[in-house]
Amino acid sequence: MSDLTLEQAQTIVVAALGHARANAMNPLAVCVLDARGALKAFAAEDGTSLKRGDIARGKANGALSLGMGSRSLFKRAKEQPFFISAATAAIGGSLVPVPGGVLIRAADGQVMGAVGISGDTSDNDEACALAGLAAAGLAGDPGED
Repeated sequence: MSDLTLEQAQTIVVAALGHARANAMNPLAVCVLDARGALKAFAAEDGTSLKRGDIARGKANGALSLGMGSRSLFKRAKEQPFFISAATAAIGGSLVPVPGGVLIRAADGQVMGAVGISGDTSDNDEACALAGLAAAGLAGDPGED
């Protein structure tokens, strides 16, 4: 398994925020977790609301905990709300099932961690995560509709 480096995590954060600024998005919070779920990098822009960091972490943690990007979790929440409710409880409440939580995959497909972003629309949050991952030379798995 490939380990996510601090340099890669920091690149994800900087590039994701750069993408948001280049596209005049709302202020964002960006959370990068490693494969163990440990916090690797975090930033919250000036002007983010109080709990945006917690929401970003919930997107990343949910994706990592269930092994699927949060776009897939969003679909599952619509189809199986009781499952998502139970899974949220099982992992301690830190699961936000909307787009913006993207798994980080190594070249061999193994999960290296996850990125969670919150602050703009869920689709824009996801786009920023993917931009950050591309800048770090990593593959992102946002899940499927």
